[in-house]
Amino acid sequence: MTNEVQIAQEALVADFEMFDDWMDRYQYLIDLGRRLPDFPDEFKTEENRIRGCQSQVWFVPQEKNGRLQFLAISDAAIVSGLIALLLRLYSGRTPQDILDTPPDFIAALQLESHLSPTRSNGLYSMLEAIRRFASEALQAT
Repeated sequence: MTNEVQIAQEALVADFEMFDDWMDRYQYLIDLGRRLPDFPDEFKTEENRIRGCQSQVWFVPQEKNGRLQFLAISDAAIVSGLIALLLRLYSGRTPQDILDTPPDFIAALQLESHLSPTRSNGLYSMLEAIRRFASEALQAT
């Protein structure tokens, strides 16, 4: 069964297929990161910081009408781009859709072979946090 997260993953992969080489893909990631919504300074707390990322990353979940909304930011350009991808896929989705959909986009985009090990670890740390937020939201209902 296809859900909103799966549909968003397929659209994301299609967007990346427009670029022939990884330099263009990196530039696209950086551009996406530059367009992240403003992140309030008061949210840049230890409690909101994601562990496992080499750069500074802050992630704040909010639940509205049974859907999770995420605010996030990083101090690194490519990591901000990865955050933009994650927000596009997971923000505004139901916790169940988030938990039911494996992150197939990572393999489809060949991210593991094109990101440094520290960025790859950071990506997985952010994904783990998103899944944890979704699980906690489900348990709270």
